[in-house]
Amino acid sequence: MPLNQTNNLSDPDAFYTELLAAHRGLSEADSHALNVRLLLILANHVGDLETLRNALALARK
Repeated sequence: MPLNQTNNLSDPDAFYTELLAAHRGLSEADSHALNVRLLLILANHVGDLETLRNALALARK
């Protein structure tokens, strides 16, 4: 399944602000752990391995 690469967030600035707030006050290790947990939660939500493979390939570019 092709990935949607156009903006799909109703308020991307608000999400970015929320993301930064979630990291505020965390150590570097805790911040990395938060990123991994968020990634796994979202990957589980997507659920499709082929879509996730496409996302990994796109992220490596």
